[in-house]
Amino acid sequence: MDLNHISVFARVVETGSFSAAARALGTPKATISRNVAQLEATLGARLLNRTTRRVELTELGRAFYEEASSGLAAFATARQRIDAAQAVPSGTLRIAAPVAFGTRNLMGWIAEFLEKYEQVRIELRLTDDPIDPVTHRVDIAFWTRRPANSSLIIRTIGTTRLILVASPAYLERRGIPARIQDLQHHDCIAFGPSLDAERWRLKGPRGWIEINVSGRIAVEGSHAEIQSALAGLGIALLPMAPIADHLRNGELQQVLPDYGIDGGTLRVVHASNRHMPAAQRAFLDFVARKAEK
Repeated sequence: MDLNHISVFARVVETGSFSAAARALGTPKATISRNVAQLEATLGARLLNRTTRRVELTELGRAFYEEASSGLAAFATARQRIDAAQAVPSGTLRIAAPVAFGTRNLMGWIAEFLEKYEQVRIELRLTDDPIDPVTHRVDIAFWTRRPANSSLIIRTIGTTRLILVASPAYLERRGIPARIQDLQHHDCIAFGPSLDAERWRLKGPRGWIEINVSGRIAVEGSHAEIQSALAGLGIALLPMAPIADHLRNGELQQVLPDYGIDGGTLRVVHASNRHMPAAQRAFLDFVARKAEK
């Protein structure tokens, strides 16, 4: 049965006529009459006796109305709860983010967001592995590269420059490189699963240059790479945003400042915008505002 037909039938009973129901619903009288007729055809029973002035319930119609009206009331209550949940951010948000960004930026943002929206809870997963919101069942994921899944909604929330850095202890021990070619004689921290064939492509005063580098450690994950640089294990190519505090307090020092990579991008990705819970929409808007500052 069509729930709309049942709702129209109930309104006819409550208003006492097809004309009154049509006025209450803002629907043509012919449509009201057709909906009730379709409901009767579906049930195989006459629900209303029609007269020129008003309609009266049949015995079966009265029994059906008494049962159906309670169901309609339950549906109305359920709809009200959904509307309220949509209007006031509430429920659990599942979020995934890179480790460095999560610990340095996102945790503070989350604390501020939860203070503002007391009915929201957050499950946070920090990992440098790309998390697909659809396959991993998370509401929002932060990525530093463009997702391959074209069905995802993508919003760029910030860019950063990648620079060459090392700890003061390493530079005191090995010296400060004066030319880009000097990197070939330094320990460089490889980003990835292997030490084999590490090659950096950097932009300098004369354009792009590619240089083969080597080192004694390879790491997977930006957080591990930062910690390796802080531990004095070599020169690393890192985004400025997550290491800004380390640069300010002197734990890391930039080398060869004329070389780097512009346009390191942080993206927030999620599934379709359709039927998005209020908490998810509020968090996306909140993050966008924080990233603009």
